[in-house]
Amino acid sequence: MTDYSYQLYSSRNFQPLDSTLQMLASLGYHYVEGYGDLAKSIAGDTNRLKELLDQSNLAMPTCHVDINQLEQEKATVVDLAEKLGIQQVFVPAIEEDKRTQNASDWISLATRLAKLHESYAVEGISIGWHNHDFEFRTTDSGEYPLDILLNNAPQIGLEFDVAWAVKAQQDPLHWIEKYKDRIVAAHLKDLAPEGDCVDEDGWADVGHGVMDWTTIHNELKKINLKYFVMEHDNPSDHERFASRSLSYCRSL
Repeated sequence: MTDYSYQLYSSRNFQPLDSTLQMLASLGYHYVEGYGDLAKSIAGDTNRLKELLDQSNLAMPTCHVDINQLEQEKATVVDLAEKLGIQQVFVPAIEEDKRTQNASDWISLATRLAKLHESYAVEGISIGWHNHDFEFRTTDSGEYPLDILLNNAPQIGLEFDVAWAVKAQQDPLHWIEKYKDRIVAAHLKDLAPEGDCVDEDGWADVGHGVMDWTTIHNELKKINLKYFVMEHDNPSDHERFASRSLSYCRSL
């Protein structure tokens, strides 16, 4: 049976954290994925977060960390990873004003990611990239930013956010096949029918939207994928999202 993780960003508007973790554990999740500066934005301090995870019998093998923090606060990130057992760190995005930058700037970003991977690899931590939709807008060179990043930083892995690719009008099966040797994690989310779930920014629980998750899920299971991570960018009820999504995926 596939073990599923849960991106805690989905529950950022629901407090307290210990209740969220207990809820996820009771539903049958074994893993969670962190986001942001965990020691500050999630639990107040790393030791307390470790306690809460242990109490809920949850592990955090992956997390999102801003590229600037990775470059400027390595000791803090390494300490965080060692205490929480984080093995894979994904850079979640870049500033909005840089999302339409030229190909040369994307190459420069790839160089930064490659250097970070080399630096953190000696600490037992892998660096990767998490996509949104802007990586599928062609640059001045006619290339997709996602291709530029992965081709110029061959060491890094990809956390493929499937729904963002679909939102960018891409065929997710094409990208899964193209980067089947680079995708180490996937974000599982869904798109609501046009005009539905307006209060949730148009996102839906996995399996309750318009995406063909039966086919997508099967293709993801064929590749060397370590982490299946549930995510909803703005759920009105995070327990409903966590429960329905897990139940659906387990039925596949």
